[in-house]
Amino acid sequence: MYEKDENYMDIFGHIGNIHYVIYVIIGGFFAGFVDAIAGGGGLISLPVILATGMSPHLAIGTNKFSATFGALMSAGQFIRARKADLHLLPYLIPFTLVGAIIGCVFMLHLSSKWLNPIIILTLLGTAAFVFFKPQLGVQVTAREIKGRSLYKAMGISFLLGLYDGFIGPGTGTFLIVFFALLGYEFIFAAGNAKVLNLVSNLTSFIIFIALGNVYYIYGISMAISLFLGAFLGARLAIHKGNNFIRYVMLIVTCILICKLILQYLHFI
Repeated sequence: MYEKDENYMDIFGHIGNIHYVIYVIIGGFFAGFVDAIAGGGGLISLPVILATGMSPHLAIGTNKFSATFGALMSAGQFIRARKADLHLLPYLIPFTLVGAIIGCVFMLHLSSKWLNPIIILTLLGTAAFVFFKPQLGVQVTAREIKGRSLYKAMGISFLLGLYDGFIGPGTGTFLIVFFALLGYEFIFAAGNAKVLNLVSNLTSFIIFIALGNVYYIYGISMAISLFLGAFLGARLAIHKGNNFIRYVMLIVTCILICKLILQYLHFI
């Protein structure tokens, strides 16, 4: 059950611990850079925030606060470069929005410990699928998404919004693969993913702020560095193209899987 962490401000004072501020700035930059290219930034930024000693709910709220600014920058860069399908996305955004709201409600009332094995298995499947499908996201097969395909896309958008609102890490990667499966090349898949990711993050952002469940010293510090990291990552992804995104996705996903397995087995 959700409980507001009222003692956290007393632990670190009103200006925060300067060592932790530096730590979250560095971690946020790296998370924003990676997330803009391949997704998975939350699997970097959330553990960084948790390492400051916050309760899980406060850490998730603070992470959502900062991640929103990174998603805003990434989405803006891809839209500006015309690497997002602005005809399809308006149909999917409402489902992502509703899913994120429901996910936030679940998160505030349920333990998220059981999700770690699910994230590991899902990322393993994602990495294997991308590895054994070399044309995925490289060869363009997208056509007008309508009828049954559109309904499926709406349903998956809802489920990924639900997951992102619940805990979030890995959502960007799953969204990129989802759009690649619809036939989009990786550069457009990443652009579409960032727009939906922005919607789910912004929804959670508003809910957590309303609940007072954001620690602003670390949230703002990480938001600034995430914003800068996302700017550089998105520009690099747009410049380098599909194969670059595919390789970075595989490398990042494999590293994150190893990290999660070691963490789950209590080696780190």
